[in-house]
Amino acid sequence: MKSMHAVDMETVEMTLDIMKYAINRISNTSPELGKPKQEHELLELVGDTVTKEGIGGEKAFQLFRDILVKASVPVDHPRHLAFVPAAPTRAAVLFDLVTSAASIHGAYWMTGGGGIFCENRAMEWLVSLTGMPEGTFGVFTSGGTAANLSAIVTAREYWRSINDDNKKLKGLIITSSGAHSSVKAMAQVIDADIITVDDNDEHKLTKECLEKEIKSLSDFDRKRLFAVVATGGTTNAGIIDDLDGVAEVTEKEQLWFHIDAAYGGAALAAPSVRHLFNGIERADSVTIDPHKWMFSPYDCGAIIYKNMELAKNAHSQKGAYLDIFKDEGAQGFNPSDYQIQLTRRLRGLPLWYSLAMHGTDRYTTAIERGLELANNAAKQIEQLPHVELIREPGLSCVLFSRIGWTAEDYKEWTYTNHDSGFALVTPTKWNSQEGEITCARFCFINPDTTEKDVKEILESMK
Repeated sequence: MKSMHAVDMETVEMTLDIMKYAINRISNTSPELGKPKQEHELLELVGDTVTKEGIGGEKAFQLFRDILVKASVPVDHPRHLAFVPAAPTRAAVLFDLVTSAASIHGAYWMTGGGGIFCENRAMEWLVSLTGMPEGTFGVFTSGGTAANLSAIVTAREYWRSINDDNKKLKGLIITSSGAHSSVKAMAQVIDADIITVDDNDEHKLTKECLEKEIKSLSDFDRKRLFAVVATGGTTNAGIIDDLDGVAEVTEKEQLWFHIDAAYGGAALAAPSVRHLFNGIERADSVTIDPHKWMFSPYDCGAIIYKNMELAKNAHSQKGAYLDIFKDEGAQGFNPSDYQIQLTRRLRGLPLWYSLAMHGTDRYTTAIERGLELANNAAKQIEQLPHVELIREPGLSCVLFSRIGWTAEDYKEWTYTNHDSGFALVTPTKWNSQEGEITCARFCFINPDTTEKDVKEILESMK
């Protein structure tokens, strides 16, 4: 039996087939908007694929190319405007292939020095966007959830180090009602309690409502409070909390200030809205996801710390077989010391290559395009009699309603458009003065989306 690591004619042919597919997919500006099938349907179509003998590379690839990939939705489709889509540059996608082919372990400088060097250049740009003080730096993670969790573990360990009594307490976090689900999830992971507040009118965490909430805490709960998490662009509506006001409170109360800007952080590179993030430079930690609005492939998040030493104290792992990585002879920047994962791929390499190829100015242009599309969509909605704008665009998010529709109508419309391969736009919920309502939502990421796409989607609601 030949080794599965052998390089033979079958391997060469498989490589050529896969590279041909990759080239065709990367150069395709109008990918098919696939739709999922139920698992039993897929099983009937492809049969058993993991067997003792194997089915062969050609057969496995043919099943993926002709059936399985068509049961998935490409995140970069120009009319995929649901959730937070993505639109990785061709350069980033190509270098994702290189990253895998290079087979570099990115946890420690000793094994990944050249790749980590590249990641750090991309990180320098991200940090520069925040305006945080000298000494600020960060690492790339698998996404916003891992980044938020890494930040809050750092915050908790710092809080515990200040006073031994804190080690006996269950921590408490305050965040906004619009915070991403990962903020609540990571509180559960570290066994901390969480309080959600906002000002009710703008759905923001403001200085005033934060001060009021802290003042209302019992003495015991005030002792447990160690962090405040603000949002730099909520996923649902693109709302940015009162970052300057929250910073003022956290500084006065000596609390860790974390900002989840996983979706919205890319807009730091857009001059038209940069002022909305004033105060981010005062944060202790910031999450940004390049795989969202910075045109990287999944999965690439980032966590940025004002004080890297606190992150290292919280996350650096120890073990006999790891000692060599910390030795002077191997010394360099070790990303695994600053976030929850030890084993990691070089997630920041595709971003670095795309930045190196295109330059940061073109990133600014592409991000501004998302804002432009959102503002254009709002104008189109205001000019049509059958739809209604719920609120002004928040970054690249637009919430609107189809007059007279029920929640079931929105759901049926979503499935009709998706099933036909036309578009994927999904409903969401919004708390208005009349209570919770169902509405439609656009999230613009892809610069290749056109005003005509928006027009045709709105017309499909007639």
